[in-house]
Amino acid sequence: MEYKIPLILTPQPEGGYTVTSPLLPELVTEGDSLDESLENVKDAFRAVLELYQELGRSLPENIQSGIVVQHFPY
Repeated sequence: MEYKIPLILTPQPEGGYTVTSPLLPELVTEGDSLDESLENVKDAFRAVLELYQELGRSLPENIQSGIVVQHFPY
């Protein structure tokens, strides 16, 4: 199953990006490039899914199919 998750990519002064999601505060990852950061989101999201399943929590209702990316420059 695919999900649509709002992502915030924050450029880091030393290079690379930190990725967070306003809907899933547990989702935090990073990467040296945009491509690497977005690839790492997949693993981070799988970890969040596992955590939610272990805790018996449901994902927020407004998460849908697909992934949406917002990029905020400095």
